[in-house]
Amino acid sequence: MKVSDIYKSGKQSLSFEIFPPKKEEELRDIDDTLEVLSQLKPDYISVTFGAGGSSNCNRTIELARKIKEKYKVEPVVHLTCLCYDKKEIDEFARVMMDSGIENILALRGDIREDVPGKNDFIYASDMVSYLKDKYDFCILGACYPEKHPESADLVSEIHNLKKKVNAGTEVLLSQLFFDNKIFYDFKEKCRIADINVPVIPGIMPVVKATQIRRMVAMCNASFPERFQKIVDLYADRKEALFDAGMSYALSQIIDLIVNGTAGIHLYTMNNPCIARRICEGIKNII
Repeated sequence: MKVSDIYKSGKQSLSFEIFPPKKEEELRDIDDTLEVLSQLKPDYISVTFGAGGSSNCNRTIELARKIKEKYKVEPVVHLTCLCYDKKEIDEFARVMMDSGIENILALRGDIREDVPGKNDFIYASDMVSYLKDKYDFCILGACYPEKHPESADLVSEIHNLKKKVNAGTEVLLSQLFFDNKIFYDFKEKCRIADINVPVIPGIMPVVKATQIRRMVAMCNASFPERFQKIVDLYADRKEALFDAGMSYALSQIIDLIVNGTAGIHLYTMNNPCIARRICEGIKNII
């Protein structure tokens, strides 16, 4: 099933993101996580590609195939393009089609000094156009409510996002944020720019202070004062930070749901306890 069909029905979606473990033994252990996640009945599960697209592609597709065949949940495969040429992207597309995978999250990928880029695809929109011309995938894209770290400003961000949508992107998944007002303002800017595809907010509950600070620095997300106080107060108390972080994320999610957001995309960090706690909190809401 194509993810775009979920939003055409008007249903508010719930989806998860996971990442392929780096070690073989951890890949086996992820079955326990997927067992829990599948029982929570998400509309789809996205599988990340690995930083820079350098190592995790086969594992990504392998995991996506398992999600579809064993756990009966629709997978979305992250696919980066900066380090690949058209022939390689065609091979990935062929493998995904043979596996019955219909949904791709098209990404440029990170610029890395140790992994040389190629010239066939400079931006994610280039790969989107290429895939839409040759294949019948549903293409999702990423968006940054507080702009991509490399963007000059939000005007440039929206302009480039419009290019991505015009190229054939059908659904946008947002990077994490901790202030819903920022997301609502971003959605309004998208509306004004005639970006008329579903924009799905990405929520990451706090688990570890060091982890969240690293993610915020990478993603250009700002710390609201209320959130900062939680992290500062409970940074050294693991269980307290978990409970407070879950409450904060739930308050975000409930506010987004009641304000008519098309769905929620939850960054699980491969922790089924996070997904279970969130789903328990909204089981009668979404």
